[in-house]
Amino acid sequence: MRVLIVKTSSLGDVIHTLPALTDARMAMPEISFDWVVEEAFAPVPSWHSAVIEVIPVALRRWRKSPFSKQTRQQWRESRKRIMTADYDLVIDAQGLIKSAWLTRMAKGTSHGLNRQSAREGLVAFSYDVVHQVDKGQHAIERVRELFAKVLEYPLPESTPDYGIQTGDRGKVARQLVFLHGTTWQSKHWPESYWQDLLEFATKNNYQVQLPWGNDEEKDRAERLAQNNGLVQVSAAMDLNGLATLLSSSTGAVAVDTGLGHLAAALSLPTVSIYGSTDPSLTGTLGNYQGQLKVDFECAPCLRRQCHYSKDSPVNPACYQTLQPAQVWHKLQQLINEKENIND
Repeated sequence: MRVLIVKTSSLGDVIHTLPALTDARMAMPEISFDWVVEEAFAPVPSWHSAVIEVIPVALRRWRKSPFSKQTRQQWRESRKRIMTADYDLVIDAQGLIKSAWLTRMAKGTSHGLNRQSAREGLVAFSYDVVHQVDKGQHAIERVRELFAKVLEYPLPESTPDYGIQTGDRGKVARQLVFLHGTTWQSKHWPESYWQDLLEFATKNNYQVQLPWGNDEEKDRAERLAQNNGLVQVSAAMDLNGLATLLSSSTGAVAVDTGLGHLAAALSLPTVSIYGSTDPSLTGTLGNYQGQLKVDFECAPCLRRQCHYSKDSPVNPACYQTLQPAQVWHKLQQLINEKENIND
């Protein structure tokens, strides 16, 4: 059976889909998948052995110049690739108007979430078959349930298996990775806290890598690395490089960011920090994962900017309840847990 998946973005959402492929392969060993995904996240589907072809699209980039010659040519090429094959099934695993639009282009019986289950309920009218999936569960479990219903196998009760195969993961070093970059201002842990956490790490003889994805993140990494020979600003790298970096490290600390989900998928001991957001539905999930939430009157506020009006020693204000010592203690617990199991 050949199935097309449409799940274009974002990084965390794409990673969340991988365990459903593992479930399907276990239930139906001969099944194979093609996957339509945003170009920036194209390496992720290729890490799973059940994926045969990755079809990149660039909806985010094309939106900026929709009538340019380059956009029109690239769109024609992607559209042709989506429409060429005859699929047994087409699964919209995202439930948005943009993903439903792409789903309708493919040849095959289309499946998606019904009006009560999808984020944008109107998309349900575009599918051949719709499915009810409870919104009140983790995103990974929602996708696993959708695939089980579409492909008609019993929903596994096992821990999610991301099935990632990224080649040589390298030798594990006494090294930590601090994933300090994120999108919302309200998700950023205070820079002074990162500095304190670096002190804990380097005093315990860990080297620390600080990846970055844009100029702002690089500037912050350079400030944090000043005057500390054990802290290194990572070289610019793509997702394959980041996967290798994480796989060859001892542990990680992350804010609410897609790379935190990558660390979880790789079973790297990781502490993920949550302030304005709630990990119960979209937090990291996997082996050796710790989610630390703030304990504050307005959290989780789900706001992009902190609007707390009272005087606070830090910004965002909620992080005053989540100190570096707490994060360090939790990280050491997770690292020890993995080391004791592997001994």
